[in-house]
Amino acid sequence: MNVIERFLKYVSFDTQSDENSKTCPTTAKQKLLGAELAAELSQMGLQNAHMDADGYVYAWLPATPGCEGVPCMGLIAHMDTAPAFPGVNVKPRLVEYRGGDVILDAEKDIRIRADEDEALPRYVGQHLIVTDGSTLLGADDKAGVAEIFTALEHLAAHPELKHGRIAVGITPDEEVGRGADRFDVAGFGAAVAYTVDGGELGELEYENFNAAGATVTIHGLNIHPGSAKNRMKNALLLGLEFAGMLPAAETPAHTDGYEGFYHLQHMEGDETTTVLDYIVRDHDKAKFEARKETMKRITAYLNAKYGEDTVVLELRDQYYNMKAQIEPHMYLIHRAKAAFRKAGVEPREVPIRGGTDGARLSYEGLPCPNLSTGGLNFHGRQEYIPAESLEKMVEVLLNLVQAEER
Repeated sequence: MNVIERFLKYVSFDTQSDENSKTCPTTAKQKLLGAELAAELSQMGLQNAHMDADGYVYAWLPATPGCEGVPCMGLIAHMDTAPAFPGVNVKPRLVEYRGGDVILDAEKDIRIRADEDEALPRYVGQHLIVTDGSTLLGADDKAGVAEIFTALEHLAAHPELKHGRIAVGITPDEEVGRGADRFDVAGFGAAVAYTVDGGELGELEYENFNAAGATVTIHGLNIHPGSAKNRMKNALLLGLEFAGMLPAAETPAHTDGYEGFYHLQHMEGDETTTVLDYIVRDHDKAKFEARKETMKRITAYLNAKYGEDTVVLELRDQYYNMKAQIEPHMYLIHRAKAAFRKAGVEPREVPIRGGTDGARLSYEGLPCPNLSTGGLNFHGRQEYIPAESLEKMVEVLLNLVQAEER
């Protein structure tokens, strides 16, 4: 299969993860694709191709003769798709883009608007893989899986291309922050690795957010409105008061680049109990710690105002900026840049406004920067990927893993 055929096959599998599930993987349906991937790797001739009990897929391609001493390199992607938008019954199609809007569903007037998508004009003359507007596409990260597998298949069929041992790992549950939870770093056996889980072609990422989750629980006192004066503590209103004390301009809608934020992602409750769920993000570690301190100060202020334990704040660190772990291994970045340029793609270092499995794995002893897949507008109906970017990333990966000439 070529990379486009592979990608179209993989997106036909429903692999959405579920942040509310306590199992691993969080959805059993991920294992259906996992079993298919393990079988493909075995058919290619990779060694020890298997899916473990938790849904992780592993295999390795032996070094070519004479390259046995080259340190093992890993390639990692994830099979799950985001739970934030429907991912069942994806209907991908390939369209030649000639400019203007891309119509996804003419009857419902669902389209990718050229005046709202600054990247779209760059792809005039290329072939875009899009959906019918009712689901996400799944390029995050089935594009990465397809690109890795196609590169490995080519290497297995062409032993004249010299390379060290290459390990491949496909994870479940990355989209709900658990992709690295049960990754077998020791068994994987790689000295270094790359995740192929980025966006537009040419992106190279080794800086990501420091990340925390925050749950704010408000305990109110509900009394009949007719006799509530000076007695009622409406937990809903106290929740709004908490939210209003955070900096209004420090939200995802008002920040980009290296700017951090507080993001209220869920709120529910009544007058008695209200719960607000936040994610807290910042690239700078000191600013990240300051954001958490701000939430603690607000909590303390409201408890002094309304009574002890009216507001209960739970903070959970999730992952950290991988930059500190990559800087001692900057040859990984230089090597990736060379691989892009050899393929005719100018690399661009960009900070990840999120996280990857690689961020977690870098803190577990596996330095792991992130490479582009070529996809855009992830996690929604307007997601697309140029077919030419899929093909070019296969070329980049082949350049990346081949043993350097001496």
